[in-house]
Amino acid sequence: MREVQANQITEVVKNLCMEANYDLGQDVVETLKQSLEKEESPSGKEILEMILENAVIAREERLPICQDTGFAVLFVELGQDVHIVGGQFEEAVNEGVRQGYTEGYLRKSIVDDPVLERKNTSDNTPAVIHTRIVPGEQIRIVFAPKGGGSENMSEVKMMKAADGIEGVKDFVVDKVKRSGGNPCPPVVVGVGIGGTFEKVAMLAKQALLRPLGQRHPDARFAAVEKEILERTNKLGIGPMGLGGRASVLDVHLEVFPCHIASMPVAVNMQCHAARHKEAVI
Repeated sequence: MREVQANQITEVVKNLCMEANYDLGQDVVETLKQSLEKEESPSGKEILEMILENAVIAREERLPICQDTGFAVLFVELGQDVHIVGGQFEEAVNEGVRQGYTEGYLRKSIVDDPVLERKNTSDNTPAVIHTRIVPGEQIRIVFAPKGGGSENMSEVKMMKAADGIEGVKDFVVDKVKRSGGNPCPPVVVGVGIGGTFEKVAMLAKQALLRPLGQRHPDARFAAVEKEILERTNKLGIGPMGLGGRASVLDVHLEVFPCHIASMPVAVNMQCHAARHKEAVI
């Protein structure tokens, strides 16, 4: 049994909060550059150039890539042979978010109740923490801040098995079309298929964590990803919804077994600031 101090978790989460908001992943940067090369719209080219310049400034000057520094979402793989001492796990994570968003001058966007007073919690807590118990004595933490604009364009649909894969593809393409410029394109589209109502939404969000350009290991679903990517980039939405070829940077699918009477499908949209960082303790 390995002991891990709670304050070590806090320190790691604090740093991840800042790094994710300052440093856009190289896979995203490279995909944006590829999109710029293919873009034909003058306004689209100009927007992509500004997005890339913004990423450089954010990284070099340690400033937020976007003013919406997101809901603090964490995916944690907690080794079953880890014993956390000196505090409670979720409290340690929330303290890390609190410190990271304060010290990093990141916007605090969380309200304490969703519908009545909507008073800001002032420190961007509580975080959304998805924890999975895994073998071993390490803790892997992935921090993925999620902006409100792209999250608002996400959707779950309880489809029928008879709709088949063509129905799934049509639903995803239609969702991107209906979203238009709202999620700040070019976007990354996470798609979940299977599981239950709540599981499929998780699958769609987890799909966003895969490096851009990395296809699904099952060739059948990899082909679906490529087809949806091609179809959505023909919609003409373009960068920031002002028209062009670069509407979607990539499409990622994740699948899970489901009930014989169900076929849940979820789409989780991510803006061009596809931010996530990870650390292992």
